[in-house]
Amino acid sequence: MGSLPVPSSSECQGLRRPKVSASDLSPLFAAQRRHLDHFFDRLDMSQAAAFAQALLDAPGAVFFTGVGKSGIVARKIAQTLASLGFARAGFLAPVDALHGDIGALFPGDVLVLLSKSGASDELLALVPCARAKGAYLISLTSAASGAGCPLAAVCDLNVHLPLQGEVCPFGLAPVTSTAIQMVFGDTVVAAIMEARRLSRDQYASNHPAGKIGKTLIFKVKDVMKKQNELPLCKEGDMIMDQLTELTSKGCGCLLVVDDEYHLIGTFTDGDLRRTLKASGPAIFNLTVGEMCNRNPRTITAEAMAVEAMEKMESPPSPVQFLPVVDDNNVVRGIITLHGLVSAGL
Repeated sequence: MGSLPVPSSSECQGLRRPKVSASDLSPLFAAQRRHLDHFFDRLDMSQAAAFAQALLDAPGAVFFTGVGKSGIVARKIAQTLASLGFARAGFLAPVDALHGDIGALFPGDVLVLLSKSGASDELLALVPCARAKGAYLISLTSAASGAGCPLAAVCDLNVHLPLQGEVCPFGLAPVTSTAIQMVFGDTVVAAIMEARRLSRDQYASNHPAGKIGKTLIFKVKDVMKKQNELPLCKEGDMIMDQLTELTSKGCGCLLVVDDEYHLIGTFTDGDLRRTLKASGPAIFNLTVGEMCNRNPRTITAEAMAVEAMEKMESPPSPVQFLPVVDDNNVVRGIITLHGLVSAGL
C-alpha cells in the first residue's frame, strides 16, 4: 500500500472555504446528460431483454452481488425486486459468500454480478463457487466483453452497460457508472411488473407501512369514527340544544339522522356561525333540520381512504369530513381530514 502526504497545519490554515456555484454545476449536469444519452443510445436491447427474461423465468431465487458502490446498487435492485413478491430476491455480499453465505444458493438460482470494470477480484473468486452450486450467472459490466472484462467470459450471460466516462474530475469515482446501473436495473424491474401484470393490491400487500402502503391498503372503514364517536342528532332537535354534541366529538359537525339512522343532512360549526349572524336571537327557535345541508358529500366504508381525501378536496369547495353511509343511506361512521392526516395519509 502507498501513502499520501499529510498537509501541514500552516497549509490547512491557508485553505480557503470551498464554494460551489450554479456556473460550476451547469457544465457537470450537461456532461452527465451526455453520458446518460450515450448509454441509452448504445444499450443493446436484445441483451436487456435476455436479462429481463432470465429474471422472469428464474425457477428459484434471484441474488444480486457487487463490490463497493456497485454493491450498493445491487442491494437496491434486489430489494426493489423483492418488494414485487415475484420470487425470492436478495443481496449476497461477495466476501461473506465465500465465508459461508453462499449456502443460500441452490441449483436453478440466478446470481447477478454488477461490476463496472468486470474485473473485480472478489466477484471473480465467487464465480466458480457459485457455478459449483448450480447457479445461473449473469454479469452487468461497463467494460466490453473480451480480455479486459474477464467476468463476462465466465458468466452465462453478460449485459454491457455502455459508459462514455465518469463526471468525476479524475474520471475515477463511479458517479456516472452507478447511475447507469441503477437506471438499467430499475427499468428492467418496471418491465417485469408489466409482464407479470402486477396489480395495485399485489403491490400494496408488500408495502404495509409508510405512505405507499397506507395509500394502497387503508380503506375508509379503517380510519373512520363510529358508534359512540359519532356526532348524531335528529332534525327536530333545537340548534342550541346540540352545541355540546357539535363541539365534543371533534368532527366539527352534526350528522342529522332519522329514527333508523338514515342520513338526512349535516350541520357544521360553520353553519352555526352563519345562522347566528343571519338570525341573531331567533337561532334559539330554529331546529337543526331547518338549517342543515340536505345534500352533503358522502362515501362508503369500503372506499379507499385516499379516495375520501380526494373527495374532500374536490370542487366547488373543500370540506373537513364525509359521512360514511351504506347502500341504504344508513350512517355507519364519519371520516375526517384530521383522521386521515393522523393516519399518515
